[in-house]
Amino acid sequence: MPRDEQGARDLTTIDRHNWRLPRLRVERPDPRLFQIASLGTLLAIGIAGRAFAVEPIDLAAIFTTALLTQWVMSLVFAIRFEARSAIITSLALSLLLRADGIMPLIAAAALAIGSKFILRWNGKHLFNPANIGIVATTLATSAAWTTPGQWGTAIWLAAIIAGAGFFVTYRVSRLDVPLVFLGTLAALTIARALWLGDPLSIPLLRLQNGALILFAFFMISDPKTTPDGALPRAAFAAAAALITFVFTYNFFESDGVFYSLAILCAIRPLFELFDRAKRFEWSDAKARPSLQAPPAPAE
Repeated sequence: MPRDEQGARDLTTIDRHNWRLPRLRVERPDPRLFQIASLGTLLAIGIAGRAFAVEPIDLAAIFTTALLTQWVMSLVFAIRFEARSAIITSLALSLLLRADGIMPLIAAAALAIGSKFILRWNGKHLFNPANIGIVATTLATSAAWTTPGQWGTAIWLAAIIAGAGFFVTYRVSRLDVPLVFLGTLAALTIARALWLGDPLSIPLLRLQNGALILFAFFMISDPKTTPDGALPRAAFAAAAALITFVFTYNFFESDGVFYSLAILCAIRPLFELFDRAKRFEWSDAKARPSLQAPPAPAE
C-alpha cells in the first residue's frame, strides 16, 4: 500500500477513535441577578415617575435589616452567606410595604429573612419571605399597610412589569405559575362581572393593577416556595387565585392576594405529598451543558 494512503488511513482512525470535542459547561448568569435588576428598575420608576411615598431612611432600614439578619442566621446555622436572596426580599418589601416610621419595616425585614431559616419543611423554607413579612406586619399593627393603590392601572406599567417577570420566571421554569394564577383570577373576575351585569371595563381595570402583576410574576412564582411538579404547581396557583377572589369580593379585603399566598404556603406540604419532581436548586437554573463529545464508536 502506498505510504500516503496508509498515512491518511491512520489519521482517519485516530480522528475517529481518539479525537473528541472538548466538554464545555457554560455558566449562565444567576436568574436572581435579573430579578434584582428588574425589581430595582421598577423601584426606580416608582420613585421617579409615580412619586412612591418611600423615604431613603425606609430603604436603608429594610436593606440593612435584611442583610444583617441574613448574615447572623448564616453564622447561626453555619451556612454560606448569600446576599442575593436578601436583596430580592428587600426590594419586594420596598415596593409593596409602607409604614408610619421605620420600626414596622425593620420588623417585616427581620421576620421575612428569619422565616427562611426557622420555618422550614422538607429542606425548603415554608413561606415566601417578603410575603410573610408583609402579612405578619400588616396583621400585627395598624401602622403598616400595602401599596396596591400607588401602582394605578396604567397599561404601560403593567406591561413593563409583566415583560420583566415573563423573562425571569421563564429562566427558572416557573412561567406557568403566574399564567395559571392570573388566568384563573381573570376567569373568576370576568364571570362575576357578567353575572352581575357589570361592563367588562371594570374587571379588566382591576386585573391590570401593577401590584397584582408584580405579585404574580415576582412573589407567588418564587421557585423555592412553590411545588416542584407541574401539576401541583398549577393546583397551587389556581387555589391561590380562588382564595384571592374570595377575600377580595366576599370579604372586601384589599390585601387578600397576600393572605392567599400565606395560606397556600402554610398548606403547601399537602400539595407536595405526591410530588416526585426534582427539588429546585438555583445551581440548576445557572448551569447548562453546551457542548460535549459524542460517544466513542465501537471497536
